[in-house]
Amino acid sequence: MNASQLEQSDPGISTDVLSAPLRVRFDYTRSVGPTIGAFLTGLRARRVVGVRGSDGRVLVPPSEYDPVTAEPLTEFVDVADVGTVQSWTWVRDTLPGQPFDRPFAWALIKLDGADSALLHAVDVASPEDIVTGLRVRARWAERTEGSIRDIVCFEPGETSTATPDSDTDAEPVTMLTTPVDLDYKHTASPQESVYLRGLAEGKLIGARTDAEGKVYFPPRGANPTNGLPTNDFIELSDHGTVTTYCIVNVPFLGQRIKPPYVAAYVLLDGADIPVLHLVLGCDASEVRMGMRVKAVWRPREEWGFGLENVDHFEPTGEPDADYDTYKHHL
Repeated sequence: MNASQLEQSDPGISTDVLSAPLRVRFDYTRSVGPTIGAFLTGLRARRVVGVRGSDGRVLVPPSEYDPVTAEPLTEFVDVADVGTVQSWTWVRDTLPGQPFDRPFAWALIKLDGADSALLHAVDVASPEDIVTGLRVRARWAERTEGSIRDIVCFEPGETSTATPDSDTDAEPVTMLTTPVDLDYKHTASPQESVYLRGLAEGKLIGARTDAEGKVYFPPRGANPTNGLPTNDFIELSDHGTVTTYCIVNVPFLGQRIKPPYVAAYVLLDGADIPVLHLVLGCDASEVRMGMRVKAVWRPREEWGFGLENVDHFEPTGEPDADYDTYKHHL
């Protein structure tokens, strides 16, 4: 596929692709279970906890299930916070979120008393200062919280510097929150660029391979059934039909709408693939399969290159669509 193919479909369509920086940030929270919970609780107390497998090996970090029998593992074993570098790699150019803002090494470290290796950072000044077989010890954080970051890094040394916490009555760690921060540049395909430019002009643009092909919205670079490029662009109506839907009743972090509300797949008139969006403007209990809806656009001054230009869909008041018109899209 190339620019000339796009131009053959519509000489008025720009073939320049769009790109933009994107950043996705959220806190991922999970329950850790008894095995990882024991490991994290140990770290909070400046202890390293492993688990013994059916073959007698001590695994660090602890595995929830035996690698030999697949049975749950429950025999926890304390190991040393001193160990031996098994292998390593040098990090010359550091990235945000890494343990240091200066060069360091990642290493697989087998702690004394363990039979498997733990991946962690080793604080050395140059690659000449680290070798396979180097003895290292954990450098603990001044304040521990029950995370792998309680070990700041490892450093050359034979003797532990840990001062284990003797408070055995502290609540075990049951939850783990990990900040996720993805910062990257997205470059749209030629077809996606046409779709995005259309949104910036208040148009819903789909695409197909030819007059006999299915109309995809948003457009795809190629028809997934035959691999042919979808370069025949179609401006679609902003009216459509609810095919399937979900009533959201559970609140979650970052939620912008108070539950209950409806997320639905809407089949735009003229399209063959439904798109996921919000259906508002009526009680959530009133939304149903076959309901006719229309797009509610945000004010023109708020438009950008995204489907967010459509704030939501709302009922049109028309009679419900006949089932045969959308049953193949469920």
